[in-house]
Amino acid sequence: MRPLAERLFGDRLALAERFTGLLMAHGVERGLIGPREVDRLWERHVLNCALLVDALPAQARTLADVGSGAGLPGLVIAIARPDLRVTLIETMQRRVTWLEEASVALGLQVEVVRARAEELHGQRTFDVVTARAVAALDKLARWTLPLVADNGHLLAMKGSSAATEIEAAEKTLRRLGGLDPQVHVVGEGEVELPTTVVTVRRAERPEAPVAGARRSGRDAQGKPAARKNASRTTTSRGARHGRTR
Repeated sequence: MRPLAERLFGDRLALAERFTGLLMAHGVERGLIGPREVDRLWERHVLNCALLVDALPAQARTLADVGSGAGLPGLVIAIARPDLRVTLIETMQRRVTWLEEASVALGLQVEVVRARAEELHGQRTFDVVTARAVAALDKLARWTLPLVADNGHLLAMKGSSAATEIEAAEKTLRRLGGLDPQVHVVGEGEVELPTTVVTVRRAERPEAPVAGARRSGRDAQGKPAARKNASRTTTSRGARHGRTR
């Protein structure tokens, strides 16, 4: 395992070992990992997550980890790829507290956000969004794809059901602008259990209409807009803006 760890973490391997030590010491009592995971934490969890960096697009600069929990894979990626601006999104306060404390202890410059992914829709986008053991792809896509920037990627760590989940999520992915879903296996020949990753590219969003085009009497290209029948029903402001998400 040492050669793989050195390849993935480079000169930050000691930092990855410190993170693993923190989880070993406090993970069980704080409800972050199960008791049986302690002895296999390095291979089954830390290295498993670190292999995700092999699937990251070269041009990625920002990354959000949804449902970050113990920091798997978010904190692991932040250690292995210090060039990325990493945001950890978590709903449970005790896990948020852990992520903040671990980040400070390790000297990592990450952002920790307590929120459900849906609460950030329309507010934040990232080059890459990751998730590990959060939900089936159909549901996960609804939470995460709106957070992926145009031509960015969703990277979902999955198991043997990855291909089946892609098939089940086909309509949802298409509706949300998810393109080219693929299964990638990274770490073959290097670890006993390689990491399976589903990657989905986010299509470019349609351009928003030019602000004020209707009020100016011109269309989005600046051409005079066709006049409509003058007898139209006036809609109150409250009705126009009454929809809630």
